[in-house]
Amino acid sequence: MTNYISLLKENDLKATIQRTSILASIDDAGHINIDDIYDNVKKQYPTLSLATIYKNIIVMQENNVIVEVPMNGEKSKYELKKDEHMHLICQECGHIKDTKITSETKEALIIENFQLKSSQINLFGLCEKCQSKA
Repeated sequence: MTNYISLLKENDLKATIQRTSILASIDDAGHINIDDIYDNVKKQYPTLSLATIYKNIIVMQENNVIVEVPMNGEKSKYELKKDEHMHLICQECGHIKDTKITSETKEALIIENFQLKSSQINLFGLCEKCQSKA
């Protein structure tokens, strides 16, 4: 289990109950959209508003605690910030699988006269489960 209080403090943020609850929800799911975060957190803290969730998501994104994963035709999902990796996103069921960025992938990302600082690679297709249904 991740120490959410330390994670927030390391990134110059106050460790509030709202933020630690949001982080726990994201961590439990791996990748989760804001509506599902709200549903999870509201069970514990019924008075928490959706606006508070949005506000904290934005602040934690800006401070590199969480990362937004854009989805085709759906609401974005969020994950805890971790080492660089690619997302294999199933267009059928929405499942997201993290996969490592290899040295070959890094070589392919070398762009002339451009110094890459970070990247987010999202590959869309069909997961193994959905391929077997087709």
